[in-house]
Amino acid sequence: MMRRRMGRPGLVGTMARTAVIAGTATAVSGGVARHQQAKAQQAADAQAYQEQENPAPAPAAPPAPAPGGTEDTITQLKELAALKDQGILTEEEFAAQKAKILGS
Repeated sequence: MMRRRMGRPGLVGTMARTAVIAGTATAVSGGVARHQQAKAQQAADAQAYQEQENPAPAPAAPPAPAPGGTEDTITQLKELAALKDQGILTEEEFAAQKAKILGS
């Protein structure tokens, strides 16, 4: 009759258990990463499709300056600069609106 050893596993048993745990962890983390990438790609595709179907309207031009109102002019220029900084206006649109405000 063979006696079975009780207690802690031997070296081979410990190595086998470690390999199984490491392999499982690698497979799970790889699956999670692939799932997240697929989800992000799907969201990007949906956004691109949405933008294609419904393009954003062109930003409204700031109102014309009041004659002789320097404070209004400064306020309008600041608002215009903020729109440019936010990426709503391009450099060319900014320059054109600035020229209108300054009366150039």
